[in-house]
Amino acid sequence: MQIPGGLDKILGKIGNNVKSNFEKIKGKIGGFSEYLDEGLREIRDKTYYGLRKIKDGISEYGPIVVRAAFAPLPYYAKGLFLAGLHIKNTYKGLPGKVLGYGLIGLGAAVGLGIMFGLNAIHSLPSSNHVQYLGSPDGYEAFVPNGQTINYNGHTDPVGDLILYNGHTIQTIQNAVWDGQYANTIIQNHNQIVQLNNQLNGNMQDLYVIKGPVPIEQVTINGQTYNVVEANNINPQDIAGFYTDDKLVSDAVAAMNTPGTYAARLPGNSPVFQWTNTTGRVAYKTLEYDELGAGGYILVLPNKTIIPYGILNSPSGSALANFDSPQQVYNLPS
Repeated sequence: MQIPGGLDKILGKIGNNVKSNFEKIKGKIGGFSEYLDEGLREIRDKTYYGLRKIKDGISEYGPIVVRAAFAPLPYYAKGLFLAGLHIKNTYKGLPGKVLGYGLIGLGAAVGLGIMFGLNAIHSLPSSNHVQYLGSPDGYEAFVPNGQTINYNGHTDPVGDLILYNGHTIQTIQNAVWDGQYANTIIQNHNQIVQLNNQLNGNMQDLYVIKGPVPIEQVTINGQTYNVVEANNINPQDIAGFYTDDKLVSDAVAAMNTPGTYAARLPGNSPVFQWTNTTGRVAYKTLEYDELGAGGYILVLPNKTIIPYGILNSPSGSALANFDSPQQVYNLPS
């Protein structure tokens, strides 16, 4: 017996969150943490990369589970149940039981909450709930503005969030980056501001996320902020770049344009000698080598090029086509 459609999308979301959730579960176990650490790490890695195989094994649990209370639950809760059953039955030791039953319990809590009228976790309009915004296959970006805010007892960078909805670019202000890489972003931005002052430049750092961005609306000191829940993003899906501040939106739009590719400029490229904006920015990216590596360009289908540089961190492998381009760009003859 098969569960109706929608499971692919559910498993994708669970896959994106499973690594960070494992660490949270481990941290709450207390005295068992040392014993579980090695087992959790093995289960985490194997589960993350093999989670989609759950779909192929649904028939193992379907005859029992679907005919019982499983059937009326929402899809997201079903996905948690399936992940828990998969882990519990695959990994027989204590780590497998802890994580398996933990996900099963979470599935029950989510399911009951939604069935009794609570808003779904992914519902877009509700505040104080995580929303996934942006294109599933696109690139979004967080652009820090130099401000910081104290949130949940630590300091986070504030800026704009550039989202791609599949057709157009949208900018959301009052965004806060909370979680992994928050300190790195603050340090990177402070460094780029110092270099701008020293080199008379206008570079801006941006942090590109592959896929939708988990957002939670919160109110801090009477002001509404859109908090990026960075710990819910796979680190492989985050990479840092820099370009001229006036080209940031163009760069994100270019990344989302079919047919755009990234390339590096050879050291003797005539582009560095151009006196227009493209040439000046391309040369500036080389001067900011303390941040990482410069001399890269995005080449759009219409042959327009946008210069940019690559920050040392973060550098997620899912963005290797922009973070580590292998192609060398030579001007058309």
